Amino acid sequence: MRILDEVLLSPVSEVSIKIINPPGIIPEEILLGQSDLAGRIDLPDTLSPFSVLEFKHPNYQDQRIGLEQVASQANQIFLKEAIYSLNDVVLSASKYQNQSEEIPQQIQVIKAQEIQFQNPLTSAELLEQGGQVFVQRSQQGGGSPNLRGFEANKVLLVIDGVRMNNAIYRSGHLQNVITIDPEIIERTEVLFGPSSTIYGSDALGGVMHFYTKSPTLSSTGQVKVSGNGSIRFGSASRSFNVHGDVSVGGAKWGSLSSLSFSSFGDLRVGENYPEVYPAGFGERDSFVVVLPDRDTIVANPDVYQMTPSGYEQWDFLQKILFVPNDRLSHTLNIQVSNSSNVPRFDRLTRLRNGRLRHAEWYYGPQLRIMGTYQLKHQETRIYDQLTVTAAIQHIEESRHTRDFQSPNLENRLERVRVYSVNADARKSLFKEALILGYGLEYAGNQVLSDAFLSSPNFPEDRPLDTRYPDGGTYMGSAAAYATLEYRPKHDWTLVGGFRFTDVILNSSIVDNSFYEFPFTSIHQHHAALSGNLGITYHGQPWKIAAQFATGFRAPNLDDVAKIFDSGDAVIVVPNPDLTPEYTYNFEVTVGRTFAEKVGLEATGFYTIYDQAIILQPTTFNGQDSILYQGVLSEVKANTNAQQAFIAGANFHAFWHITGRWDLFQTVTYTAGSITSLGDDPLESVIPMDHIPPVFGRFGLKYHAKGFEGSCSVAYQGWKRVENYSERDLDNIEYATPAGSPAWWTLNLKASYAVSSFLNVQAGVENLLDRHYRVHSSRISAPGRNIYLTLRGHF
Repeated sequence: MRILDEVLLSPVSEVSIKIINPPGIIPEEILLGQSDLAGRIDLPDTLSPFSVLEFKHPNYQDQRIGLEQVASQANQIFLKEAIYSLNDVVLSASKYQNQSEEIPQQIQVIKAQEIQFQNPLTSAELLEQGGQVFVQRSQQGGGSPNLRGFEANKVLLVIDGVRMNNAIYRSGHLQNVITIDPEIIERTEVLFGPSSTIYGSDALGGVMHFYTKSPTLSSTGQVKVSGNGSIRFGSASRSFNVHGDVSVGGAKWGSLSSLSFSSFGDLRVGENYPEVYPAGFGERDSFVVVLPDRDTIVANPDVYQMTPSGYEQWDFLQKILFVPNDRLSHTLNIQVSNSSNVPRFDRLTRLRNGRLRHAEWYYGPQLRIMGTYQLKHQETRIYDQLTVTAAIQHIEESRHTRDFQSPNLENRLERVRVYSVNADARKSLFKEALILGYGLEYAGNQVLSDAFLSSPNFPEDRPLDTRYPDGGTYMGSAAAYATLEYRPKHDWTLVGGFRFTDVILNSSIVDNSFYEFPFTSIHQHHAALSGNLGITYHGQPWKIAAQFATGFRAPNLDDVAKIFDSGDAVIVVPNPDLTPEYTYNFEVTVGRTFAEKVGLEATGFYTIYDQAIILQPTTFNGQDSILYQGVLSEVKANTNAQQAFIAGANFHAFWHITGRWDLFQTVTYTAGSITSLGDDPLESVIPMDHIPPVFGRFGLKYHAKGFEGSCSVAYQGWKRVENYSERDLDNIEYATPAGSPAWWTLNLKASYAVSSFLNVQAGVENLLDRHYRVHSSRISAPGRNIYLTLRGHF
């Protein structure tokens, strides 16, 4: 018997098969085993013709088929993907497997099959197409996820158990998520709300945990080789993406090698304007051409082509798995991501004295190298499961700017080395009525910041002020945590835990001639206790849950010591006196299924945000403005000056209309206001920044043997100008005079399995070629995008 994916017609391994015999035959149930890499499993010859086979896999809908029907289908079983479910297997909430129905926290799971069908260009787009994560963009080569009104260094990125956030993650908008290759992602789990008990600092708004694919071992005694490949073409940015991965598995050893390359041309935006947009909004009427001897501004022959915005990226992954026995495994995981120069499109559109200000403004190649060793061990007296993960990361980023007609190119480079190790254990007690989790974690960041001025008029580079202190920085954290899961009854689960985190930061300034700071070193030491307490009732068909959780975030190097030009006539200076920021979150979830056909789930939350780090006017050496790069600039610094609240709700629903048709809907609403500035309560609340308008996605899907199609609508509501923050982190200058208009797009996608080895996918995104701009973004969204993807597997 062979088990296949209904749409892709590809084999499904690790499907659990149970034989259910008719009454009177003993035993009544027999666990047959799991399907192999080829989706095969042998059936006993002694089965009753009236027996029923039950098939279970976490990524597919459960299925029961009579033995006679199996024979009529030529011993082939077709499983339908479980895309919409209120109960998934979740790994990230406790770092071990749990059923989502037992977890009080709102969680979104995005599986490999859905990722493959959606065809995201980047991991930022992967999150966005899930419908529950809001994504901001300042250039095509970017994407800053927003969870419940928290963004950038206030949400945590994790890949394969290793935290990606480092000492220079900034607070405005952050594009580091695109260094993760979506083609090699097995599943993505998004935890909404504070998650500091398990993950420590930075997880104020939530956690986005990406799990990459792993080598598959052979259960037949023979070496098994399998692989995947894809080629994708897209029209909106003339994009080209190619990917290939190969898995080689023996009984105890396995290897997975993956390589992806992506090329993006200049982005083309939509031509059909709603009336709410002013004339010329989002058009690119001119740009700078850099010639050997001069800069010149030329008219753009196509105002809907965002020149320059194209870039290239390649990603590599190598995993080696060794499983000497059933209780122990070792995994070596190496990941490399690098890019070409990435134009900072929004900065290249800025004007000074009526003409384009910059001739060049680009991020240099964004390099991320990660090496990880992971050990998993089971069944000792002090733990049932233990995972130890040791990692080293090397990150390089740079910024390069040159004013129009200036010979001087400013170059600022950052190199970060991160060392981390964490141990996570789990122990079941009292026949699994009580589960104890506990762990230790250490992470150390070393930062080197360099800068120089290059010019064809000078044979040697000249000194330039660095973005961070030039003497180097060390930022380290150590933590210990413990959690408890208590199941007094089968359908009740109580969870709770706490975490103690200790963070230090030491930074030094060697060359103080540029600014003459009143200090030449920065020393910080902070400690915090975080915790959570939740209760869940999950008696079918209901799920009712409530949770209280605290979040903690220690200021990093970017908060404390950054020096940069944040906009026209504004200079940001260091503040060595910053203290941590905290959140206190309450949330309630109610979900219900109806005959396994309809599922509804709603979550409401309220978050108190205390001691928030915000950008405020200040003085430098007694002056509120200083001369910076020839411009008199207002002085600002990050300060702990804000108390606020954020509240909102998420609604998710699915309806299996028939065996072939599915309807889905998700919508998220968020509101946030500042209630006081420091110790001074406000007479009336004022809007908070980073708060997205209402957004979501709904659509219809059709499944058939070898075919899948969908029609969906993505949408965003209005954010009026009076609801914008005064701090301008919502980029009001890139919105319309009335604010950020509502928009919607119509999207069609289809996938067809030509054979069990070849799959063809095609789609049209933004079918009506509407011109729109996602709230807070500094570049308009892609126009009509027609794509074609060929996927092969063996």
